Amino acid sequence: MNEDDEYGLSPEKKSQVIEPPQVDYLPPKPKHYNPGIALIGTGGISEFHLKNYQTCGYRVVALSNRTSAKAEAMRDKFYPEATIHQDYHEILERDDVEVVDVTPHPDDRLPILFDCLHAGKHVLSQKPFVLDLEVGKKLVDLADAKRLKLAVNQNGRWAPHFSYLRNAISSGLIGQVTSIDFSLQWDQTWIRGIPSFEEMDHLVLFDFAIHWFDIASCLMAGRNPLKVYASTIRHSGQFYTPPALASAIIDYAEAQVRMSFNAHCTLGEEDVTTVVGSKGTLRSRGPGLNDQPKIEVHLEDGSVEVPLEGSWFESGFQGTMGELLCSIEDDREPNHSARDNLRSLELCFAVVKSAESGHRFVLN
Repeated sequence: MNEDDEYGLSPEKKSQVIEPPQVDYLPPKPKHYNPGIALIGTGGISEFHLKNYQTCGYRVVALSNRTSAKAEAMRDKFYPEATIHQDYHEILERDDVEVVDVTPHPDDRLPILFDCLHAGKHVLSQKPFVLDLEVGKKLVDLADAKRLKLAVNQNGRWAPHFSYLRNAISSGLIGQVTSIDFSLQWDQTWIRGIPSFEEMDHLVLFDFAIHWFDIASCLMAGRNPLKVYASTIRHSGQFYTPPALASAIIDYAEAQVRMSFNAHCTLGEEDVTTVVGSKGTLRSRGPGLNDQPKIEVHLEDGSVEVPLEGSWFESGFQGTMGELLCSIEDDREPNHSARDNLRSLELCFAVVKSAESGHRFVLN
């Protein structure tokens, strides 16, 4: 064997440190557009919305919740000048509100989304966008007819590591993707005794992993999934009812995405994402989804570790609203449009069907 190994690269070339590739992964912000924003629903997740909107200097002018005290608590903490409304319809009558962030659970959220669009407001919907794809298409069609932007709060797209991967791949840095591996072991035992989680059949594959199906769709943009196989398992030592173990395999033409989840890891949590392409490999690793400090970049000329700024619970929420505002300012479809998100939901629903049936599910 000559100085190059069987893969065509010498050990010295493989270990060479290269300059970090230029990848713009930080959350976007509009240049001038800063409209009045209203938040409908002030449950626990709304704190992350408001905290990050405040950081970005976005103007939240109204909050709505059926329990006024909850809305008042969030107002007092983040936007003292905002008005409080028990009836969200009052917000929709206001001319100074152009964008509405809608956070309630899917069943409660659906009529609100229709009302917001009929009222002429741009909308950011919490995920999962809808539980029925046909209803989702009706919302997309209504937004189009009204010439409004309808986006989904898939904030994982702007988690620093996922945003880096997404933009590096779209730039052609590692060529055509041949495999993606997501391996997560985390502690979700905090849900014990909370009815809304305990009664959920697919806590992992639907409520949690929908972010991973969404980012998989982003990283495999332009390529259609062909078939999926998924399974879930509950073990006797679990602290909560839904299965804590889940896995999924998604086949594409000449590529595969593999996901492995353990939502009951109380010691030694880890979250690893590896993307292999025809021209290189990208890898992110950390103790959790909110702590992914760097990206490993392995290319033909050598390797480098790229430190990342921000975290999922900061950059992610800044990115979803920032991208929506940019899309309004530029009059274009947002990256996280509801239309695009229907692809992610279709994949998620197929995976759930496979897990329930125990069989491979073939997509159209």
